[in-house]
Amino acid sequence: MFTGIITGVGRIAALRDLGATTQHGKSLTISTPPDYLSDVGLGDSIALNGACMTVTRLDPAANEFDVAISAESLSRTSGLAELGKRINLEKAVRANDRLGGHIVSGHVDGVGMVSEFARVGESWTLRILAPTELAKFMAYKGSIAINGVSLTVNTVVDSAAGCDFSINLIPHTVENTSLGDLAAGHTVNLEIDTVARYVERMLQQSSLPGASA
Repeated sequence: MFTGIITGVGRIAALRDLGATTQHGKSLTISTPPDYLSDVGLGDSIALNGACMTVTRLDPAANEFDVAISAESLSRTSGLAELGKRINLEKAVRANDRLGGHIVSGHVDGVGMVSEFARVGESWTLRILAPTELAKFMAYKGSIAINGVSLTVNTVVDSAAGCDFSINLIPHTVENTSLGDLAAGHTVNLEIDTVARYVERMLQQSSLPGASA
């Protein structure tokens, strides 16, 4: 479980194939800020750009760790197989941690495309086109995780191409996450709000024949 509050920005330092076919995944070595791994153990969960991964090798002295990513996960996420790419890191929350953002599972629901990233006053406007199937989960002032960052939706416009929504990014977010590296045409990992996910499921069940009112 995560909150969408980024605790560090790492970099993909190495990529290794786990097999010879497209059905095989990859092993990644992630470099981290100094001392980031001081409280991390083997088997711990760390979200990479919003995707929950398991630490398979740990070298705190070198400020790096490894994860293994399946071909399935690579096909449903963005930016996790690009050597040298900066990525957002978040360690799994403890029971006594502050819930600074919103409840984030680390399961990517879809990949969106950046349509605009522009400075407006002291902040930035980030516009993203999300897949049509995620449109029903987008709401004005609702929560969304973009590359693992908990953010608030400012506008929502539905179209035949998908769901166009915008976010306002304050300078602190741009400076302390990898979102500042984005540009029009880039793809990002999206995770919908957990509450919206369960509301949709309950609505589906209530519409079934024989469901109680």
